[in-house]
Amino acid sequence: MHTVVLIAHALNLAERLGYVIRQEWLEGNGGGGCELRGRKFLFIDLATSPPDQLEMVLDVLRGEPRTAELSMPQELRDILRLRKSA
Repeated sequence: MHTVVLIAHALNLAERLGYVIRQEWLEGNGGGGCELRGRKFLFIDLATSPPDQLEMVLDVLRGEPRTAELSMPQELRDILRLRKSA
C-alpha cells in the first residue's frame, strides 16, 4: 500500500479515536498529538516527507489503548504491530 494511502487510513483511525486533525505547514519543526482543553489534536507537519508524516500519526496511534480494537487494513495493523482482539 502506498505511503499516502496509509496516512489516510491512519488519520481516519485517529479521527475515530477522537482526534481533531490539523495539517499545517510547521516548517519541519515537528507535529504529533497533544491535548488542549480536554480535546485531542493531531498536528501533521506538511513540510515533512510522507514517511515522516506517517510515522507521526503511527506514534500517536501506538499510544492509544483503543487502537487495536478498531477495524483497519491489515497492512496498517501490521505496521502498528497490533493484535486483533478476539
